[in-house]
Amino acid sequence: MIKSMTGYGLASFEDDTFVVSVEVKTLNSKFLDLSIRSPKQFSDKELEIRNLVSSVLERGKVNISIDFTRKTGEELPVGFDEALFAGYYQKYLAMATLVGADTSDLFKLAIQSPNVMTQSTEKVSVSEEWEVVKEVVHKALLKCDEFRSDEGSVLEKKFNENLGVLRDGLMNVGKEDPIRKDRIRQRIRNNFKDWLEENDFDKNRFEQELIYYFEKVDITEEIVRLGTHLDYFQKNLDEDSNQGKKLGFISQEIGREINTIGSKANDASIQKHVIVMKDELEKIKEQALNIL
Repeated sequence: MIKSMTGYGLASFEDDTFVVSVEVKTLNSKFLDLSIRSPKQFSDKELEIRNLVSSVLERGKVNISIDFTRKTGEELPVGFDEALFAGYYQKYLAMATLVGADTSDLFKLAIQSPNVMTQSTEKVSVSEEWEVVKEVVHKALLKCDEFRSDEGSVLEKKFNENLGVLRDGLMNVGKEDPIRKDRIRQRIRNNFKDWLEENDFDKNRFEQELIYYFEKVDITEEIVRLGTHLDYFQKNLDEDSNQGKKLGFISQEIGREINTIGSKANDASIQKHVIVMKDELEKIKEQALNIL
């Protein structure tokens, strides 16, 4: 079964102390293009997250967002040295009392004094917390992979419909080809019959030239090769391993054969089927870009 590179996964965890939420979004890309948004306390886990992602999703443009919130509210973005604050305040109060100054702004003055208020740094993640976060990340990745499989099933149905149209077009070309050859023979016979009878001409050489001409416009090999390419595409479509790049390469070969049939046949009836096949092949190429 094929997988799409478009996916979405969401997983969460909550207990009495913290809440974890992980969101994964993926789009198509030739390689693993990973973007991680996580709290600072887990910044040292980026390599571990990358390994997790590559083991589940393999490739694609992946955006992963990790939210971690503690319920206790103990942590503040700033820290305070209470003893130092009290020392500053008492000193300012004594000085204000000494000179009879207003004391209403002493609190603000003390709190803004050097080293009383400091920017707190994020604590290093506790190993138990990280294990929970990692498990939630893994669940979100698995859900995203499941989403990709579901999308792949939809794409597989579309591919089979596209292949059906291509096979119908190939069958119609095969039916039209003998009629086209008869038209060519009849046209040549009518154009040259009178001229050959009235002029001294090497008929053997003329027959050789006709054979050469018919070889140039013959599309039998292209019809066979196109059928082979369609079968090979179907075979790879049915395989379990990821076939996105290979399906893209096979699509290119299918396109070459369709173009050659159109140019060599030089026939309006066949050209109609060629145009339909080209249009259907473009749909396949566009969809193949999103296959893992």
